[in-house]
Amino acid sequence: MADLITVDDPDDPRLHDYTGLTDVELRRRREPAEGLFIAEGEKVIRRAIDAGYATRSMLLSAKWVDALRDVIEELPAPVYAVAPEVAEQVTGYHVHRGALASLQRKPLPGAAALLGTARRVAVMESVNDHTNIGAIFRSAAALGMDAVLLSPDCADPLYRRSVKVSMGAVFSVPYARLDAWPTGLQAVREAGFALLALTPADRAKPLDEVAPHRMDRVALMLGAEGSGLSRQALAAADEWVRIPMSHGVDSLNVGAAAAVAFYAVATGRSEA
Repeated sequence: MADLITVDDPDDPRLHDYTGLTDVELRRRREPAEGLFIAEGEKVIRRAIDAGYATRSMLLSAKWVDALRDVIEELPAPVYAVAPEVAEQVTGYHVHRGALASLQRKPLPGAAALLGTARRVAVMESVNDHTNIGAIFRSAAALGMDAVLLSPDCADPLYRRSVKVSMGAVFSVPYARLDAWPTGLQAVREAGFALLALTPADRAKPLDEVAPHRMDRVALMLGAEGSGLSRQALAAADEWVRIPMSHGVDSLNVGAAAAVAFYAVATGRSEA
């Protein structure tokens, strides 16, 4: 059973993993460098542990100790019990869910390993908003996408906000980074995938006309909010596709567009 340790001092060095959680730039640098990430909330913590991530420690307000008692009893890492005001001083915000865990990152698989077994892949370029990353992973998990590939400048799926928005779906959809961009897309094509670029451009074909659910292997390319896919990424695609719009709306938020497109891509699984 984990040691349950009451901590009253927000400057206690044992709480180092949790300091300054609202400082995005600091956490972007620190967390990958130190090999950790933060999970927030009981459900997300449980999903992270169930997915095999090793726990470094937990930070709990008193009322969450009993709620997570079964987890604590199996945990080899320390559990720090703190008052809500101490948690706020440490993290920089009011921890509404009252439960945080610091977990050890796993080495990312190579893209080739994921492509060898997948049939439906999401490819993100320059999606650097953590909320959008989390929403896309949640939709990818719910709608049957097999894997996610990220350009080098995409946001970290294990950043606290991404994990929270995804409700832990980032733990269930394997992902890798394409270190060479956009030349790495050639490896996706060589693995047998049709590269479909999602864009509102006039020349793009409606998704239902392209019928991606009938294709053997599909890689759906998604660009950043506002700017969309770059010219280089669009040029690398086999086909441009769009979601038909009504009432003068020209496009959707990338998270919403991803959900619609994932459904169109994955609905043919029952026919396979």
